[in-house]
Parts: sequence; structure tokens; C-alpha cells
Amino acid sequence: MEGNKKNNGFVGEKLISVPDRALNKYVLNSSFINALYLTQIGYYPNADLHYRKREKGSTDYVLIYCLEGKGHVETPRGVYSLQYNQFILLPPDQYHSYWADSESPWTIYWVHVNGNMLNELNHNLKLAVYEAPTNLPFNDQIMELWDEMYSSLSDGFTEENLGYTNLCLSRFMSFFLYPSKGTKVQSELMKEDQLDQSKLYMKANIHKRLTVDEIAKKFNYSPSHYSTLFKQKEGVAPIDYFIRIKIRCACQLLAQSNLIIKEVAEKIGYDDPYYFSRIFKKVTGKSPHEYRLTTSKNRYSTVIEELALAI
Repeated sequence: MEGNKKNNGFVGEKLISVPDRALNKYVLNSSFINALYLTQIGYYPNADLHYRKREKGSTDYVLIYCLEGKGHVETPRGVYSLQYNQFILLPPDQYHSYWADSESPWTIYWVHVNGNMLNELNHNLKLAVYEAPTNLPFNDQIMELWDEMYSSLSDGFTEENLGYTNLCLSRFMSFFLYPSKGTKVQSELMKEDQLDQSKLYMKANIHKRLTVDEIAKKFNYSPSHYSTLFKQKEGVAPIDYFIRIKIRCACQLLAQSNLIIKEVAEKIGYDDPYYFSRIFKKVTGKSPHEYRLTTSKNRYSTVIEELALAI
């Protein structure tokens, strides 16, 4: 089974690993920062064939939050399924493996966490209860904080960026350890948040051909009301927004990969490469082939140091 699996390399993924030299210089010797700090952060959308096995576990706590689809987790306590709006917190130095479901691959946000306060947190909050899948009410503040941490680290591993990231991390973890508090705040902004949820849902399902009816139904709107609210907030219709997300992903694939046009089209949910090419040109003003030629001399390259190779 492992021969067909992969640790990373998914369309639209994001991941960063904080280099040891930055941890040693700015984090481990600072009592202010090292109470709770992040070592890795990642996002895997529609992570088909995702698989990870650690015989001796990780040196960190590993938090995995499933936003869409399903995956499976094996620990000494048993084998579990992790589904939409569930998370699991895997303790350090303990065997675990996890993998995406073959029929409905998961979309996950994840972080690796360490720090001097973890023993106290474990004692007071009994973190072992989260070693099995735990339900979590949807709260888009979780994704906003994840974006804050990722963006901060993307700007470089300076003392300021690491300090800000780890302050955000404490808030981020609070939504998992005290979910009822986050839910109370979230309920006051539910209407606007549902529109944001629908945008996240589109991003997590970039490989599908979603309709307005399908999206509206999932978030308890009528199609017409949803379309009106979405356009008022975003300035474009929902499907136009979804197409732009797809084309942005296609641009990334054309610039970064050697996939042929047909394969790029399939990755973002278009079975017909000719139809995909027409849509692409309508949005960008160039055909996929023309776009690839114009970017070939200056291929996209990641400027983040030492990207994580695995979660």
C-alpha cells in the first residue's frame, strides 16, 4: 500500500517547516516564546493518496483538522476515521500513521506544536482525550488564524515573525481545547461566516464541478438568496468566483509542473481540455499553451526556506 502513497505534493498545498537554526536562535532560549511554539504548518486540499507513518512518532504534538472528506488514523489505541469538522491531537514519541480515504480524500489543516507549557496543559486539560477524533463546530476564525501564522512565517524566520506566529498559535489552539467559547463568538457573525465557509468549501473542492444549487444547499440558502448575498459581498457571482479559483490553480500548475494541458484540466475538474482552454483564455486573455510559454523563462520558485517535506 505504501508504494502508491505520498507524504506531500498535492495541488494547492501549503507547508512550512521552521528551520532548526531559527528555533535555536529565537525560540528555544526565549521563555516568552518557547512556552508554546510551532515547528511545522501545512494545508493539504483533496489529498488523494496522502499517507504518513512514524514508527516512533513525532517529537511534537501533531494536530490534524479535517475540513472536507475523510481520512484514517492508527495509534496504539486503535484505528479511527477522521471526518469533516473533526480533529485529532497525536502525542509525541508514540507510533502513529494516517492516510486519506481512497474514495473521499480528506482536506486537512495541520500543525506541529511543542513547548515548555505542554506538560502543564496535558496535566490540566487531559490532552489524551483528543487522541481520538473529536467533533468541532465549524469556526472560520481557525482558518483565519492559520492563515495569519502561515503568512507570518512566509515573510521569513525573524524573531518578530516567530514571536507573532507563536502568539497566534496560542489563540489557534484555544479553539480546539475550548470549542464552546469559539462557537459562542462565532454565532454572532453566522450569516457572513457562512459566505466565508462557502468560499472555503469551493477551495477545498477545486477538483469538482460544483453548481450554485449544490453550494447553496450545503449552507442552508436558497440558490437565489445565496447568489445575491455572495455577489453583494464579493462583487462577483459564486460560480465566477469558483472559476477564478480554478484558473488561479491552473496557472500555478502550468508554471510549476510538467503536466500536459489535459492533465491540468482534469486536476481542476474539467474533463474536456478544449472547454478548459476556452475558459482559461476568457479569464486570462491567453491560452494555457501561451501562458506556459510566457512563464517558462521565469518559472515560479518558492522563496520560503526549507519547506517541510512531510507532516
